[in-house]
Amino acid sequence: MHSKSVRILELNFERGWRGGERQTMYTMSGFRDAGLNVELLCRKNYPLEKKANEKGFKTQSFANIFGALFFLIFKGNRYDVLHAQSSHILTYAILSKPFHRAKIIFTRRVDFVPHGKMTLFKYKLTDQVVAISNAIKRILTDFGAKDVRLISSAIMAKKLDKARAEEILRDAGVNPELHLIGTTAALVQHKDPLTMIEAIRELATVRRDFVFLHFGKGELEQQMRDKIAEYGLEDVYKLMGFYENVEDIFSVLDIFTMSSEQEGLGSSVLDAFMYRVPVVSTNAGGLSDLVQGGRAVSCEIHQPEQLAAGIQSLLEEPLKRESVARRAFAYTTERHSLTCITRSYLELLHEMGTRIDLNVVEKIAPKMQTTQA
Repeated sequence: MHSKSVRILELNFERGWRGGERQTMYTMSGFRDAGLNVELLCRKNYPLEKKANEKGFKTQSFANIFGALFFLIFKGNRYDVLHAQSSHILTYAILSKPFHRAKIIFTRRVDFVPHGKMTLFKYKLTDQVVAISNAIKRILTDFGAKDVRLISSAIMAKKLDKARAEEILRDAGVNPELHLIGTTAALVQHKDPLTMIEAIRELATVRRDFVFLHFGKGELEQQMRDKIAEYGLEDVYKLMGFYENVEDIFSVLDIFTMSSEQEGLGSSVLDAFMYRVPVVSTNAGGLSDLVQGGRAVSCEIHQPEQLAAGIQSLLEEPLKRESVARRAFAYTTERHSLTCITRSYLELLHEMGTRIDLNVVEKIAPKMQTTQA
């Protein structure tokens, strides 16, 4: 039977639009390019449904989780494979398994340690657990999950709107002649933004010819504002808030940074790699897969002095900036292309007994590369 006959239902019931939702869309695009019949089960009237519909995907959307559960019970047998993109929706794929009897794949994207016998039982009933980084794979294996497969995340470059990025800078009163350093990270504890403030305070004792742009929102915002004011950093540390299509800012950044204390992989770092912006980052969790091998300046977590020294070294050494960015770009296009990640999933599906034609990936690779441009 041809690959086209293989029916896959992607499951993502999240309300927001973050890395996992973007990866869900990439996975669907890769499967469709490979000739598979792919649909999406998602939450009604939220960004993922809207973006999937815009891309021409068939969606099964529901206002609440019970609608999704009833669909899986009564209609889930239409599909050969259910691919859960979060632990929450995996629960309902497992609960309905006696009815749909489809193969279940779960891709885990966070490096929080799972707990409880029920969670372990859920993993044991999953046909294949996938981890997007070695850090997550180690956590799941230690927890008791069997035969965890490592398949990382895809990154697809888009044409950046530099004019829009420059407009964002103007609106924020940022002098574009300064060195522009930035991050795209939620203002939440596992991103450790307070360590970033300490790092920028350290850097500001050495130089003031830069501005730091922090894109994101979150519960630590007021605490950060207070700390920025306490240190007198209002002129160099700008809380930019949330922007749609924030990737445009990579067109003007000189350096990208990450201060995370926990990270499943770090797709923002992959973005920086793809857009040739040199990176200074902690090696937390899955970031350690990315920042090794001279592809970034790697730092330990909770070490603002290391972050500051890393930024300073890149500002002082143009050749180092160029070398870091070049290695990172080469790695990303080779190891994190849509073709590469889709091929890994198709090989997995083939091993699981679905009727996948593995030759199809080689045929559609040029099409995928075109899609990325």
